[in-house]
Amino acid sequence: MARKGGLGNGLSALFDDNKTESSSSSQTLRISEIEPNREQPRKKFDDESISALADSIKQHGVLQPLLVRPYGTGYQIVAGERRWRAARMLGLSEVPVQIKELTDIQTMQIALIENLQRENLNPIEEARGYSELIESYDMTQDEVAKIVGRSRSSVSNAIRLLSLPEEVLELLENGEISVGHGKALLSFKDEEKMIEAARKAAAGLLNVRALEKMANEETSEKSVSDKKIDSYFREMEISLHDRLGRKVKVQYGKNKGALVLEFYDKDDLSEIARKLTE
Repeated sequence: MARKGGLGNGLSALFDDNKTESSSSSQTLRISEIEPNREQPRKKFDDESISALADSIKQHGVLQPLLVRPYGTGYQIVAGERRWRAARMLGLSEVPVQIKELTDIQTMQIALIENLQRENLNPIEEARGYSELIESYDMTQDEVAKIVGRSRSSVSNAIRLLSLPEEVLELLENGEISVGHGKALLSFKDEEKMIEAARKAAAGLLNVRALEKMANEETSEKSVSDKKIDSYFREMEISLHDRLGRKVKVQYGKNKGALVLEFYDKDDLSEIARKLTE
């Protein structure tokens, strides 16, 4: 996909414009004219926090306008969905807004940054937000890191979490295990052992250090096992070479392998077949 336009002078300039440009001055829209952005990175909204925000709005009003963009026959929220939800909870008919013409990528970037600045995203929502910018808008990890004000390694490590099994991702999303737990679990080679360890961590039975130790022990066990397998295959190569009188190669991958025998012509191949069927 071709890369769409960025944010020009940067996000800070865009938010400054919202305060100073007359075309972006605050106005009101009917709540029925506004719809949320289904692609925004934040997927879960805590009812208790929305209710608390509604109480604040009831006392003081909506102090910060929602940022919206023209969308279809109405408007789409770019930033401020929590305020929109709280206003609906109160039964308000209108809310203050700032209207800005924005592209899809600008909308995604602003929504991601707003949530990151308020620390509203869980680790998996954050990782999926980064992944969406990279996959849908042809951005690099370096570009995403600069836009969201994170280091490249932070973005890379966040995205790596998405390779965890679905059950482990749910534990991370729900806050039952930490990002530290998730990073340690990435080192497990056996998925069943990983999931079982994640369940124990969620139950408070394993801390990050314990998970790291388990992962290291699993890797060591696999290394010893691999050495034994390699030794066995090497011995079989020598035995078959002596029996067949030609170069033999045993190739072994995950749960399957191949035997490669060298031959020079049809007669030689026939000789191999004779020896193998004796």
